[in-house]
Amino acid sequence: MKGLVTMTPRPSETDRPRRATALAHDSIREHLKLGDVVVDATLGNGHDALFLAKLVGETGRVIGFDVQEAAIRASRDRLTEAGVIDRIHLVHAGHETMAEHLESPVAAVMFNLGYLPGADHELITRHETTLKALGATLESLEQGGLITCVCYPGHPGGLEEAEAVMNWALGTGMQVIIKNEEGRHEGRPFLVAVKKISEK
Repeated sequence: MKGLVTMTPRPSETDRPRRATALAHDSIREHLKLGDVVVDATLGNGHDALFLAKLVGETGRVIGFDVQEAAIRASRDRLTEAGVIDRIHLVHAGHETMAEHLESPVAAVMFNLGYLPGADHELITRHETTLKALGATLESLEQGGLITCVCYPGHPGGLEEAEAVMNWALGTGMQVIIKNEEGRHEGRPFLVAVKKISEK
């Protein structure tokens, strides 16, 4: 049996849907508490890692992954400047290797798919490794833990990856929330969130 699925209603012509990244932040902000251990599965330029580090506080821990050295450098610089680098463990590896680096269950994992802003747009996340990472993530989450995944269907390969993520989520048997998905065929980003609470 599939889990509980919530999809946001289609906005009216006068409404502008919130950005998928903002929706992901809202979900994570409501979920986390000081001292939590969390994962940024796609560091990019470090924006999500910084957001997470502030939420979990000095007693918390953020593990961040990225396959690109440029992303590791940019994230380290941003986190150092913000004074939170001591809360972060940066891993120069793809998110599909996550299970090898996590020693205990985590409270939340954020994915922000696509390419590194300001870098080579040919270097993108791909559905094969993303699905492997999502599977490892679900295993690594504590009960009640949260996954947020911002999907970008507007670049080559992005729609395939986005729909693979959505289909994966719908097949988990967990609580699933999908927001802004009505614009995916026009290339607009959308959010897939999975909470590790079985609805079977």
